[in-house]
Amino acid sequence: MLSFRAQSRQAASRHAESGQASVETVAMVPLVLLAAAVAWQLVLTGHTLWLCANAARAAARADLVGESPARAARSALPGSLEGDLSVTRQGDDQIRVRVRMPLLLHSLRTQVHLAATASLGSRR
Repeated sequence: MLSFRAQSRQAASRHAESGQASVETVAMVPLVLLAAAVAWQLVLTGHTLWLCANAARAAARADLVGESPARAARSALPGSLEGDLSVTRQGDDQIRVRVRMPLLLHSLRTQVHLAATASLGSRR
């Protein structure tokens, strides 16, 4: 059996640590939110690269049949990426599509551009 002093010390110790988990949880919330935002930005960047590569393939196909590569690339991209679209020819048979990388926070703009190049072979 514990003495009264030992019991009161145990109770005081438990009472002093009772808010520790709450403080740790509150301290971790911003880190978890930051990690989620970084992960989502990476997903957004990967998706944009995939869309850019698809637009480059569409532009190369259009160029191969004599259509406008810029129009084909623009039609393959969502409206949010069309504003900073750049379609250029590289050599005789390559089309390069370049778009500005979107950010998770739409109010910010970046100077980073993502590009993809496609070729369907030379014209005959």
